[in-house]
Amino acid sequence: MKATKKLHELGQSLWLDNITRALLTSGKLSHYIEELSVTGLTSNPTIFDHAMKDSHDYDEAMRWHLKAGKSGEALFFELAIEDLRQAADLFRPVHDLTCGVDGWVSLEVSPLLAHDAAGTIAAAKELHAQAARPNLFIKIPGTKEGIIAIEETIFSGVPVNVTLLFSAAQYVAAAEAFMRGIERRIAAGLKPDVNSVASIFVSRWDVAIKDKVPEALQNKLGIAIAGQTFQAYREQLQSPRLQRLLNSGARAQRLLWASTGTKDHKASDILYVRALASAYTVNTMPEDTLKALADHGEIDETLSSGAHDWGDVLAQFTKAGIDIEALGAQLQDEGAASFDKSWTDLMACITAKSEELKITK
Repeated sequence: MKATKKLHELGQSLWLDNITRALLTSGKLSHYIEELSVTGLTSNPTIFDHAMKDSHDYDEAMRWHLKAGKSGEALFFELAIEDLRQAADLFRPVHDLTCGVDGWVSLEVSPLLAHDAAGTIAAAKELHAQAARPNLFIKIPGTKEGIIAIEETIFSGVPVNVTLLFSAAQYVAAAEAFMRGIERRIAAGLKPDVNSVASIFVSRWDVAIKDKVPEALQNKLGIAIAGQTFQAYREQLQSPRLQRLLNSGARAQRLLWASTGTKDHKASDILYVRALASAYTVNTMPEDTLKALADHGEIDETLSSGAHDWGDVLAQFTKAGIDIEALGAQLQDEGAASFDKSWTDLMACITAKSEELKITK
């Protein structure tokens, strides 16, 4: 049995952290669904930037939208939504089979809105309506302003993938925003079954401290942070507050592991996947990591089955001079800035391609 199938049968959803038009038209995504147990995918501006910059796959569609008067951000969302609609349709059978638990794709609002709650809420509603697919999440960052937007967007009935979470505290803030949105729906007499996932970024912790801790602590902080967050997640699932919501017909917000590709070439290429095996969670992994897992991966235990004292592990980093709380805030700020840059690069790519296609039409 492939490790991908074993991980799926253990109760973890495997999502692909990638989308390109070629992935759809070549049948490769269908292959991953059928052969590697992939049940969803995520996207972000960097992924689309590379997809559009490194191929001519979008040229014909861009010409059509340019003739229709689209440009810049509006043109991008037309192209991205076309891809995500196709992907959502491929995952629709598993979405229906799991009664909406699985089979999701994700589209991110403009990263430039990370500190604009009102703008994020408006964009989330508009993009979800434009996509017109029930199994499409809108990605909203877990910044201070994003937390406000998450609650309101959930209340409005739009499914949310909370992104850019780096710590247990940031996760809890996102989980509470989700529950507030659901509680408001119940109070207003609305159906409470609005889905959400909370995405914890893992590997960036280890990249950030690579040259700041002894070799014995290398590639261990991200997993420890994830383990601490998983404990907080299990506490949320067992809390009377959430159980009351479940009793009213709500769905629990699932925990999602993001940034799970190994950045250190000396470490296992499935380091984070093996460490974060856990039921009722999602692992969204890069294409190379997914293929590595299928090729030579082994899954021997889950987070819940192992005896881990994450507090003790994290204490070792504190002793080594790492301010974990400050670093978590720094990583979120840096992540938001990185997404801003990716968005700027993407818009520049869209503009350059548009001008090129106007000349060569």
